Amino acid sequence: MGDRSSRIRVLLVDDHQVVRRGLRTFLEVQEDIEVVGEAGDGDEGVARTEELRPDVVLMDVKMPGTDGIEALRRLRGLDNPAKVLIVTSFTEQRTVVPALRAGASGYVYKDIDPEALAGAIRSVHAGHVLLQPEVAGALLSQDDPNTGSGRGGTLTEREREVLGLIADGRSNREIARALVLSEKTVKTHVSNILMKLDLADRTQAALWAVRHGLTT
Repeated sequence: MGDRSSRIRVLLVDDHQVVRRGLRTFLEVQEDIEVVGEAGDGDEGVARTEELRPDVVLMDVKMPGTDGIEALRRLRGLDNPAKVLIVTSFTEQRTVVPALRAGASGYVYKDIDPEALAGAIRSVHAGHVLLQPEVAGALLSQDDPNTGSGRGGTLTEREREVLGLIADGRSNREIARALVLSEKTVKTHVSNILMKLDLADRTQAALWAVRHGLTT
């Protein structure tokens, strides 16, 4: 098994015990992933995230009491560093859109292939934004047109390059390699981009880039 200190720490948040059990059974055989805990609703999910400090939270959207969207908002308000990967079904697009707005790094379907799920966890942990085309389109059509608008001219050429790579789903490390920069410099560029465009996170930045034609 892989070095425990280098594993991706995952928290499972779903109100169905059978689903959690199935996820745990598969993920525990991954050498680089460790399931550190479970929660049955949003309230418990927030509390367990604060307690266990996982790297990635695998969160259902529809749960009794505090649902996944409200839990996301609360985690964001706490400035929690955990990446949240939403678990949903295809028919829940109207719920996925606000979840992504609330700070999720992406989403997967509940019938996802197990290996693809592990790949998705690794991807969001690395800093990628996972947006399926149909949900990206919904976000673009519903997004506030004033969010980040009219300020693209304040970006430097390098910041526009970084923003385009964010929209392509690249992590900071991959952007650094592509542009021959240090990761620290890339992080500074990302912070400047979010500040200049008045955006909250990489998901909004990726959508802004798509809307303004900065993707490759």
